Amino acid sequence: MKLKDQVAWITGGAQGIGKAVALRLAGEGAHLILTDVDAAKVQATAAEIAQQKGIKTWGVQANVVQFTECEKLVGDALDKFGRIDILINNAGITKDNLLMRMSDEEWDAVLAVNLKGVFNCTKAVVRPMMKQRQGRIVNVASVVGLMGNAGQANYAASKGGVVALTKTCAREFASRNILVNAVAPGFIRTRMTDALTEDQKKKLLELIPLARLGEAEDVAKVVLFLCTEDSSYITGHVVSVNGGMYI
Repeated sequence: MKLKDQVAWITGGAQGIGKAVALRLAGEGAHLILTDVDAAKVQATAAEIAQQKGIKTWGVQANVVQFTECEKLVGDALDKFGRIDILINNAGITKDNLLMRMSDEEWDAVLAVNLKGVFNCTKAVVRPMMKQRQGRIVNVASVVGLMGNAGQANYAASKGGVVALTKTCAREFASRNILVNAVAPGFIRTRMTDALTEDQKKKLLELIPLARLGEAEDVAKVVLFLCTEDSSYITGHVVSVNGGMYI
C-alpha cells in the first residue's frame, strides 16, 4: 500500500470528487479526515469508507471560510491521529451569473469558499507538515480557471487564483519537502453537471475530444498519484483532467 498509515484531510469530502478521492486514498492505506458543511452526509461517508476499507476515519462538519475552524480542526486531528501527511483542498461552490448581473454576494461567496478556503486550510496545516519535514498538498482547480467561461467570472477567478496560489506555495514549502500541486478537472459527472439539460450536455460534448463527461474517479486517480512517492519530483504543477477540452 502506497499510503499505509498516512493521514489525509479532504475538504468537501462527503460526496462527488471528494468522496472518490477519499476512497482511492483509503484503498492505499491512508486514514482519513473528511470535512464538509453537511454534517450528516460527511459522517455517513466517513463511516461507510471506514467499514469498506478497514481504515480510521473522522467525519466532521467544518466551514473552510473560517480560519479559526480550520485551525481548531488541525489541532483536534493531531490529537486524534498524531499527524497530517496530506491535504486535499476540494471544497468548492458555484453561483453562476453574467458579470454585469453578478451581485457582491455571489462574487464574495464563491471567492471565500473556493480561494480563501484553500488559503485557510493550507495555512492551518503547513506548520505541522513543516515539523514533519514532509507533506503533500493537492488543490482542486478547474478547467474554467485556465480558459475562462461566460457566466462564471467568480468561479473562474477563484480557480485561477487557486492555480497561482498552488505555484507560490510550491516555491515556499519545497525546502521542507512539502509538495504542492493542483488538478484542473474539466466537466465531471457530479451534482453540478447532473443539473444540465440534455441540450446543454450535448453542446458540452462537442467541445470535448474524448466525447464524454469525466467521472470523479478520473480525477481521483490523478490526485492519488500526486500524493504518493511516484510523484516525488513534481511540485507546482497543474494536471488537466479534461478529456482534451482545453490543451
